[in-house]
Amino acid sequence: MLFLYNLGIRLYFLGIKIVSLWNIKAQKWVNGRKHVFSHLKENIDPSDKIIWIHCSSAGEFEQAKPIIENLKISYPGYKVLVSFFSPSGYETALNYKPADLITYLPLDTRENARDFIQLVHPELIIFIKYEFWYHHLRAAAFRHTPLLLISAVFRKEQVFFRWYGGFYKQILYLFRHIFVQDNHSLELLNDIGIFHCSLNGDTRFDRVREIKEKFTAIPLIEKFIQNSPVLVAGSTWSDDEEILSLCENIKMIIAPHEINEIHIQQIENLFPDAVRYSSADSTSKNTSVLIIDNVGMLSRLYYYATITYIGGGFTRDGIHNTLEAAVYGKPVIFGPNYKKYREAKELIERGAAFSIENATELKQILNNLLNNRQLLQDAGNKAEDYITGNTGATKKVSQFIQANRLLTR
Repeated sequence: MLFLYNLGIRLYFLGIKIVSLWNIKAQKWVNGRKHVFSHLKENIDPSDKIIWIHCSSAGEFEQAKPIIENLKISYPGYKVLVSFFSPSGYETALNYKPADLITYLPLDTRENARDFIQLVHPELIIFIKYEFWYHHLRAAAFRHTPLLLISAVFRKEQVFFRWYGGFYKQILYLFRHIFVQDNHSLELLNDIGIFHCSLNGDTRFDRVREIKEKFTAIPLIEKFIQNSPVLVAGSTWSDDEEILSLCENIKMIIAPHEINEIHIQQIENLFPDAVRYSSADSTSKNTSVLIIDNVGMLSRLYYYATITYIGGGFTRDGIHNTLEAAVYGKPVIFGPNYKKYREAKELIERGAAFSIENATELKQILNNLLNNRQLLQDAGNKAEDYITGNTGATKKVSQFIQANRLLTR
């Protein structure tokens, strides 16, 4: 099986290199790894005490942030190195001050893993949610470096739980402890003899609560809204925007997932009276649609919403982050592709979120909520209660690290 794993890694790398000839994201993936080792040599001293945290992409990085910030406070003598598999995560993290070093994870070969671990010499390693890179984990375990897996989610379809999954099952034994998000994941692990695990929840709940507590006002948004009800639609794709364009009698703030010029113009074609945030002024309150053409503002925009809409539910990959909206106590609406997201299903079960198939259903839900103040308030309260009831995962991880003396102060 190890032979097949190594073969698969090399074939994957070959495929990425071929795709990089025309795909910008693949180009970044390849080029970003060319200088990993020289960058590490220049920025890590043999005397440095390092905590290494690995994230697949931007979503996992949001889960890592509460952990990183807690570690920096609790163990100020350590440097935190954050590695990424994808360019989107790497680029998101470049200006994140609590991290001392940001890097791509080298391709998972035995030689790369050996060199990476020797250069970094971490005293604690934390992987976020998933990604099980055999050689890097094996090299760390060989040095007896504690390994933690945090905010993990397992599904019965995964290779660990197949009759042929013994090789990947052995990878799970390399971790000192596995913190899972839900009981189903815990049961799956227990069924295959993995007991060094516990139910801990998702650190993203801590992250969105922290964002809410640090909220700062956006004056131009307040001028746009005035006293009108407003639908804040975040991380939208073209299918979402077409459906939203059929809704009337409500102000909208649309923050698209992609803010390139072509996409912004497509939105403007759907909403002829729309104004871009970058060109908006005090007179923009007379329009009904505001297009957010920047990044980094979305989590604060949900504060101003009467109702929120989360994009991605009509794409193959599924909906984006619902927790950023729910934390403000606002009802959440999204498209039909949400079933692989635990928090989306649980928000629906609690009556805090609603899924739609088309514009007719969206208009009906909007009308029901806007015309029934009690229904609107109840849905919002349930959303906020859901967040409150699921915070605390970061604290539990911190307590485990301290109780097991995985780091020295």
